[in-house]
Amino acid sequence: MNPLANDIARSPSRTAIIPLLEGAGLPTADLLEEQLEHFFFIGPRPSPFGVVGLAIHDSAALLRSLAVAPNHRAAGTGSRLVSHAEDYARSTGVKTVYLLTTTAEAFFARRGYHRIERREAPESIRSTREFSDICPASSAFMMKRL
Repeated sequence: MNPLANDIARSPSRTAIIPLLEGAGLPTADLLEEQLEHFFFIGPRPSPFGVVGLAIHDSAALLRSLAVAPNHRAAGTGSRLVSHAEDYARSTGVKTVYLLTTTAEAFFARRGYHRIERREAPESIRSTREFSDICPASSAFMMKRL
């Protein structure tokens, strides 16, 4: 067994995470290789079993693309990835993390996120493709102050 299989690493390859994201029903068309600087993964580099990303906009960040392979769920992998992303965001000066979800509102609520109205989003978040046209208007819009 790979001793690093449970370590969280930065900057996964796009080709390695696309199957994981698509398997979770998450959008990938807008995901460019250069955006992956603020993405983290867990598992072997060629086939990670968990991923999460951040789009950082000064003191705000959009948490996106949290996906964990089905056989690694309920083991704390998603929570570890979110916590790691939040710590990283904090280290870069981010004060508030936002996210949109259609399926994981309860998961994020347990981690301190709360639902807010979309009109409360800062301009830097409203201008992202995820907010403006990729995620449906019915998505829960949530935030957490770090």
